[in-house]
Amino acid sequence: MNDQHDFEVILDSRFPLVSVETHEETRFIALIERVANLRRHAFFVWTATDGLRRCNHPDPLTHRGAIPETQDIRGCLRHIHATLQNGIYVLLDVHHYLSDPVHQRLLKSTALDFGRSARTLVLVGHKLDLPEDLDRMCARFALSLPDERAIRALIKEEAQRLFTPASAGGSLRGDQEVLDPLVKHLVGLTQEDARRLVRHAIQDGMLTREDLQQVIAHKHKLVGGDGVLSLELDTARFSDIAGLSRLKRWLEQRREPFLGDAAAMGLDPPRGVMLLGVQGGGKSMAAKAVAGAWGVPLMRIDFGALYSKWLGETERALRESLKGAEAMAPCVLWIDEIEKGLATGQGDGGESRRILGTLLTWMAERRSKVFLVATANDIEQLPPELIRKGRMDEIFFVDLPDETTRAEIFGVHLDRRRQARAGFDVARLAAATEGFSGAEIEQAIVSALYESHARREALSDALILEEIARTRPLSVVMREKVSHLRAWARDRAVPAG
Repeated sequence: MNDQHDFEVILDSRFPLVSVETHEETRFIALIERVANLRRHAFFVWTATDGLRRCNHPDPLTHRGAIPETQDIRGCLRHIHATLQNGIYVLLDVHHYLSDPVHQRLLKSTALDFGRSARTLVLVGHKLDLPEDLDRMCARFALSLPDERAIRALIKEEAQRLFTPASAGGSLRGDQEVLDPLVKHLVGLTQEDARRLVRHAIQDGMLTREDLQQVIAHKHKLVGGDGVLSLELDTARFSDIAGLSRLKRWLEQRREPFLGDAAAMGLDPPRGVMLLGVQGGGKSMAAKAVAGAWGVPLMRIDFGALYSKWLGETERALRESLKGAEAMAPCVLWIDEIEKGLATGQGDGGESRRILGTLLTWMAERRSKVFLVATANDIEQLPPELIRKGRMDEIFFVDLPDETTRAEIFGVHLDRRRQARAGFDVARLAAATEGFSGAEIEQAIVSALYESHARREALSDALILEEIARTRPLSVVMREKVSHLRAWARDRAVPAG
């Protein structure tokens, strides 16, 4: 994108007002000055501290001082309205003053007088909400964001600046497997934000995976991370998850198209999956492992924090969260227990239906690299339009683990707690846990470790078996519901294992 050309097109279109939402004030001012000098336009800048100044006046003595009685925004607008000086007038931080009806009237009067005196008022702020009558006369301009090529050039430029021959004599070291995702995650940020994060990442001369994680965390804050959309740093590896062989293979086939250019490979980009299963069966761990295996951030929407008592606020919060996820692309977006937020009913005033509509529109229209992973315990509560093919690529059923998988789960959790699996009869333990979920197996080990600590003895098969005997798994406590869920999924979902 050519910012200078785009701004000149706006000038040629003779819009009296231009709205610019940006945090890159210095870069924008430099752009406008280039345009003004090229076209021989007078160029003024107003700030609350200095008042209105002409920045390209041929007389350097006049150029030095502010125009009298323009430090106040109202005085500035009165001066612009009264003058016949054509030119570009940039008003910085003007978002603080737009709610005042007198200021609105002065802006409108100047805009309506554009045919007599071509004064282009450029309103600059981090967020601008214009009244409808001004908005109709206003063009919107946004500075372009650097693409991957520009980000790579920026990293090279910062590395050369930090590691010149005159400096400590070092050079930037790192892994290409870190550099490539770093570039992808910096796309979507402003030039200055990207530059600051690059400097922070390479200042010690090394580019590591820890630097990449810090960049991702900082980016989440910059794009407006809040209590609704959270960044999950504890992503799992597929090696941490027992079983789920079909799901693992399905995801591995789609890793390269998702991270690369699927269209160039003749493929449609992967969009998302629904993970259905028994509680504690490993759905959440699998969602985390998708992000871990693909090496991308895991974003999570908290439906509990999403809902608001104010009409329209819930939908707005969801739209902002989805926008935030797109800013973090490439990423995995995880919606846990989705049925609790989208199950449509009669008692919520239609809010669930509006939330569903917002989500479906986003799913249909999104072009960013955001892979949706939704987990559910009761898929029958969900509307059919959400789970049909085209919305989700596939529905996987995460069943209770079989005996072989249970033995693997015991081994994983014993290793995680520094208990050598070779010292345990995992086959015997697996046989004793028919109907147990992965979470229930883990809890049996946790409880046995507490018991071993209390008895001042080493963890053993006998202690674990005691805990197993005391446990009533969910498949027993909720036998009817679990059996119904498994029967429903038998012919309607793909087994994950």
